Amino acid sequence: MVLTVKPSRSFSDELLDQYRQQGDIPADTVITSIVEAEGPTGLHTLMRWLADVDNVTTIDQPLAVQRFFEQYAHLPDWADQSRMKRSMDVFQKHDRLIGLLLGCYSLPYCYLGAQGAQVLWLTERIKHDTKRRLQETSEWVYAVNNPKEWATGKAIIRTLKVRLIHAGVRWYTLRSNRWDMAWGHPVNQEDMAGTNGAFSYIVLRGLRKSGITLSEQQEEDYLHHSNVIGFLNGVATELLPQNLREAYHLDRAISRRHFTTSEAGIGLTSSLLNAIAAGIPDLSSNQRPETLRNLAAGEMRFFLGDTYADWLGIPNAPVEKRIAGLLNRFPIFPL
Repeated sequence: MVLTVKPSRSFSDELLDQYRQQGDIPADTVITSIVEAEGPTGLHTLMRWLADVDNVTTIDQPLAVQRFFEQYAHLPDWADQSRMKRSMDVFQKHDRLIGLLLGCYSLPYCYLGAQGAQVLWLTERIKHDTKRRLQETSEWVYAVNNPKEWATGKAIIRTLKVRLIHAGVRWYTLRSNRWDMAWGHPVNQEDMAGTNGAFSYIVLRGLRKSGITLSEQQEEDYLHHSNVIGFLNGVATELLPQNLREAYHLDRAISRRHFTTSEAGIGLTSSLLNAIAAGIPDLSSNQRPETLRNLAAGEMRFFLGDTYADWLGIPNAPVEKRIAGLLNRFPIFPL
């Protein structure tokens, strides 16, 4: 039997340092043109439209926005729609568990990146409107994993709107007088690649830890689908892992460079736990929000491991940790 070793690109510090100083030039150019033509008020108006998930027509938007969508509202040449369909089949089969993984594994995993987490911490919306922010993200995740949304083109439009939201956040953050450039460019390419990995490779790891066995082809298809989404979202092609081996090496490189405890990470995780506790329907009359919060904390410790959980200030809930998997019965990250 001949074993095939998959090739893997290296993700050196020099490469990631370079991408840490880069945003998303096409999307950032749109934001700059809006501000130059209409001032911050024009950008505020655009951001309201971008946040409206039901409005997918660009006809009333500035010319720069229309041209951006005309140029980028298509799949990359390398996208394999049959692989995307198989990936969405996996998502729909395990959607409730994946919802839990996104809320109790992927998001806190992102918060471990102390420098990148500063964007979310400084914008403050995730702190004070966490539940709504989670709902918006879950609606987008569901859309990009729904074949009908791709057939109508809505999945692409919604993803490009997210891409422009990120560019708007970069514009506001750079002018907030609170951003330290030692953290890198806000919402930079390295952090976007890390987030893309948290919503793909880390989900696959979570499925494994939950006892779900997927074939190698299914996992590779899931990664491919996420790469298509990442490409549409402005992630540099060089930072899209072409196979699971590359996904592992990219994840290790980013975590080695940036994972540590931070005020931002602890605060964001606490807000997430509070939102989860507030949004979960009671299982019985005697289960208070604090009990549900501890259940979610137990799930996070199960998936992240105690070291990472400690860095994020996740409460130590040994009883809940032993019953990790109970929350699969109801949604954490509502889909």
